[in-house]
Amino acid sequence: MDYQTFIDCVSNVKDFSLPGKQAHLLTAPIFRKDELVKSPLAYLNAKKAAVLLYCYPKDGMMHLSLIKRATYNGPHSGQVSLPGGKSEFNDLSLWHTALREFHEELGVVPKESFPLLNLSPIFIPPSNFLVSPFLVADSITPTFTLDAREVAELIEIPLNRLILLKVKQNLLNEGSFDGVTVPSYVFEGHTIWGATAMILSEFKIFLEYCKLI
Repeated sequence: MDYQTFIDCVSNVKDFSLPGKQAHLLTAPIFRKDELVKSPLAYLNAKKAAVLLYCYPKDGMMHLSLIKRATYNGPHSGQVSLPGGKSEFNDLSLWHTALREFHEELGVVPKESFPLLNLSPIFIPPSNFLVSPFLVADSITPTFTLDAREVAELIEIPLNRLILLKVKQNLLNEGSFDGVTVPSYVFEGHTIWGATAMILSEFKIFLEYCKLI
């Protein structure tokens, strides 16, 4: 699947209803399930953040970029996540938050000025953030420049492998969740869980609907 096929497939989707919580529940840890059934009114006081599902061609196939966060004194230390972060005063919108954070973390400015798709927002209890995910694609292979303070490693997943990932129960050995078993995806030794897995669960359903692979 090349870039143009990806764009054509996404553009041709007219009647897809985002599954939202139904998709999120497929990879939600048991201690998160109660949060998912709450009314959106419960999140009115949550801080705002945004992440980017950035897709691009590499070796003839479309890829998605994930990052392994650097180790720090915080709830998401060392976790695999989508590039992104909290909204700041000067951001014009959450879309601009996602673009700014992506550039700060990976040194790339996507060429598109608008997202291909807005995925369902998701609440992250440990940090009290309501996160908005945006899908965007570039037609060329980017040159990433990692911010070593925030990013320990870049993880590039071909979309044809992402769509085949299955949910597995894995024992965590990181941070405050050390020793906790959670539903997750595993890619080349990386455990992808929590909000990132929940967002990818919805994205995978979207890809399957599009019949991209």
